[in-house]
Amino acid sequence: MGMIFDSHAHYDDTRFDNSRDELLLEISQNGVCGIINCGTDIDTSAFSVSLAEKYDFVYAAVGYHPESVNDKTVFDERQMRNLINNKRTVAIGEIGLDYYWDTTFKQKQIEMFEKQLIFANEHSLPVIIHDREAHGDTLELIKKHKPKGVLHCFSGSVEMAKEAVNLGLYIGFGGVLTFKNSKKAVEVAEAIPLESILLETDAPYLAPEPNRGKLNRSDYIEFVAKKLADIKNIDYDEVLNQTLKNTKKLFNI
Repeated sequence: MGMIFDSHAHYDDTRFDNSRDELLLEISQNGVCGIINCGTDIDTSAFSVSLAEKYDFVYAAVGYHPESVNDKTVFDERQMRNLINNKRTVAIGEIGLDYYWDTTFKQKQIEMFEKQLIFANEHSLPVIIHDREAHGDTLELIKKHKPKGVLHCFSGSVEMAKEAVNLGLYIGFGGVLTFKNSKKAVEVAEAIPLESILLETDAPYLAPEPNRGKLNRSDYIEFVAKKLADIKNIDYDEVLNQTLKNTKKLFNI
């Protein structure tokens, strides 16, 4: 049985349309025992649930990604309830804040993020949080609502990571950890305990070295785990064992 659990992927992405079934079969034979496929709106969330129903090693997260939010976006609680009522749904995500490209809908992003944090807490589900160039507002809302969950593809400071861990959150690391310019990510990985770390791909994005630039896939987590083992000076198997335990604990799998 494989030991790699990809805590964050997007196999609903159209770039997988011509290879999705073959690829999922292949990676399940290459050491991948679990994948959480994250929705970014209602449609992709529904796709994530259907994918999880089809494959016993795939689980679904459902929610509104900040980049899908605009002034017309409405939190559809009825549809979200339907999605979380499926036993294959294990989290609310991918949700959060993104001020990198455009802050036109900043207040709407905050509103939607907060509604989803409340919704997750009401239904005792963990959250998968996207935070890009929005560290202050993200941390403020986390402190206010105190969700269970993970800061995915973490890009904040060591201080923020420690604060999040003290609040009971996990930190997600993916391909960025292997990049040559990833000094900040390496410092964070050094500073927090392995018991607070999840591994992820964000597939099809952010493939790790030596596959940078390629379509990312869950079995590439091998390279992230090896990098983390080097950073912490521990065995590769210890990284896989502990991060597998962490992922199953957070998502109640």
